[in-house]
Amino acid sequence: MARMYRVLGFWTLAIGLMALAGGMVPMALIFFFQTALFVLLGYMNLSERTYILMFWGYMLISFTGFTYWSFFRMEL
Repeated sequence: MARMYRVLGFWTLAIGLMALAGGMVPMALIFFFQTALFVLLGYMNLSERTYILMFWGYMLISFTGFTYWSFFRMEL
């Protein structure tokens, strides 16, 4: 499971670099932060249960934030 967090770090880095190349600096910074967090967690070698619970927490926060942003903050 620790390797999967490093894989997530790789993909968030790729998305962050594409966002930076596209001129979306705030999005790129968010994804660079996520990259650092995933890679750091990937090398901590925590238990399987801890990794799964952290991933569910991450998904809950990200989906809640995305839903809030898309409904209340985006302009039509």
